[in-house]
Amino acid sequence: MTLKDSFNLAFSTVKSNKLRTGITVAIIAFGIMALIGIITAIQAMNEGLRDSFSTMGANGFTVSYKERFRFDDDNDNQKIDKTKKVKKSNLDKYIQPYEAEMFKQKFHYPGAIVSLSLSGFSNYEIHYKEKKTNPNVRMNGGDENFLAVNGYSIEAGRNLTVPDVQAGRNVCMIGSDVAVKLFGQYKDNAVDKFINIGGTPYRVIAVLKSKGSSALLRADNVVITSYNNVRRTGFGSNSFLIGVLANDISQIDGAVNEATAVFRNVRKLLPTDEDNFVIEKSDKLATTFIMLLSSIQAAAGAIGLITLIGAAIGLMNIMLVAVNERTREVGLIKALGGKRKNIRQQFLFESIIISLLGALFGIILGVIIGNIFALLLNAGFTIPWAWVIAGILICSGVGLLAGIWPAIKASKLNPITALRYE
Repeated sequence: MTLKDSFNLAFSTVKSNKLRTGITVAIIAFGIMALIGIITAIQAMNEGLRDSFSTMGANGFTVSYKERFRFDDDNDNQKIDKTKKVKKSNLDKYIQPYEAEMFKQKFHYPGAIVSLSLSGFSNYEIHYKEKKTNPNVRMNGGDENFLAVNGYSIEAGRNLTVPDVQAGRNVCMIGSDVAVKLFGQYKDNAVDKFINIGGTPYRVIAVLKSKGSSALLRADNVVITSYNNVRRTGFGSNSFLIGVLANDISQIDGAVNEATAVFRNVRKLLPTDEDNFVIEKSDKLATTFIMLLSSIQAAAGAIGLITLIGAAIGLMNIMLVAVNERTREVGLIKALGGKRKNIRQQFLFESIIISLLGALFGIILGVIIGNIFALLLNAGFTIPWAWVIAGILICSGVGLLAGIWPAIKASKLNPITALRYE
């Protein structure tokens, strides 16, 4: 009895026991589906997050109000330098307009540019004649450097000028999504048109090139005006955000040190005072989110592993039942000259075939479900090949381990006793 004969006999047995095979395959498939599905969705979200938060590139950073809501797990109260004290007059102090503007005047790091911005209302409904957008358009206030620092570029029109910013004029630049919604395929025609934002007319001076949507940020669903205009609306943030773009990634540390020194001077902090502001590199938030998603990925792996352990126990029990059901068949094979290793091979093949069928269906379902979830979040299609290969190897191991004991038990049956078994 050759290895091929053992495999063919095992495959025929699996095919003939459809109900038992189907239930076992389903148990294994659900475990793999949970694992691959969550991993696929997280991998797609990781790519979306990197695109979302890398708007300034690796050579950018921001200076912000210290207590600004952040996603990292830094506990500033636990990291206070005991040799320094917090200046109470500046504790929890917002970045004021004069401080932001003074920083921009005093910061002269070679090749670096500075942008001042103020977040506005995030749920505007923009109108142009009889057309309107959904009430989810975000308004940002910036300056003449805002586009460069935040990775935007102009498709049609012009940038904000210093007089626009200083006077807080009712002019704006609109994102690609807003332009398409209001002006259709001829979105370049938006330039010099007047749109209505919160009951106030604004002249469109530029249409921005699309940056693409992502899982968390809608970079094209935006209206950008000057920060003085946002202040005048009364719906702006309480604190300015300062963005800095260094000339090269190798200069980022030097620019951060220079910015720290300049802004400490602007905020009149003594050498013994703690910083009451935060400097964050542009990719820090994305890195933090990805770390959180990695924790979810580990939890998904644990869930999938627990499910597969349960599937292995179920598979082993089913194979033991199969041994009892086919005792006479085993006796007949031995009577015809079959050896112990042939019996072991047959039962191991059955166990591995069932496990791999579960892996196949689980991987296909997991990739489909994971990518459906990712597409709902506007993330790209992805296949976690490393986890797919790992899933196949894990299921092969599960099948092998679950089949060893039943296979050994079957191979040890006495052929005469087995043939008498009813």
